[in-house]
Amino acid sequence: MKRFFDIITTLIGLIIFTPLLLLISIAILVFDGFPIIFVQPRLGKNKKEFNIIKFRTMKIGESKSSEEDEIRQTLLGKYLRKTSLDELPVLINVLKGDMSLVGPRPLLIKYSERFNNFQNRRHEVLPGITGLAQINGRNQISWEEKFNYDVQYIDENNFLLDIKILLKTVRSVLFFKGTSPEGKDIMPEFMGSEENENN
Repeated sequence: MKRFFDIITTLIGLIIFTPLLLLISIAILVFDGFPIIFVQPRLGKNKKEFNIIKFRTMKIGESKSSEEDEIRQTLLGKYLRKTSLDELPVLINVLKGDMSLVGPRPLLIKYSERFNNFQNRRHEVLPGITGLAQINGRNQISWEEKFNYDVQYIDENNFLLDIKILLKTVRSVLFFKGTSPEGKDIMPEFMGSEENENN
């Protein structure tokens, strides 16, 4: 039922947002040039790697820290991130089966060995575009709080919960809630947990 809902909702979303997808693509091309799309390996279900697809929001190059990521953001990129419009191409990942609409957010490959056993439970399900952590603070809560919400979602996982999360996500996006950490544009890198009582 969850997969069927993902496919139908994603197809409808892609049809509705096609004009917006084209408009954003043109804007990136005009102001920032090629490439329009940003593709990056992420951790999926059971830590299987997949390539997440987003609109490019940074200058071309490679950074080694979240601080450098902030500097590399383009003006258009900052707006796309603030409004979550950079996430629209991720609907393709949902259609492909890499992700679900709702689930723990897929994180960077380099984080793979930094999770303790408790945090690794977040990989028991398909990652999602949104989840419990996103409607409860998003980037304004700590990594540990995010992982607690991820595991809570897995323990309580049901269709009605997904609907509730999606509806609250719409509200959060409309009011730009929690898009940026306090005093920063990008969430600091996850370096592992100091406390491993859940390990």
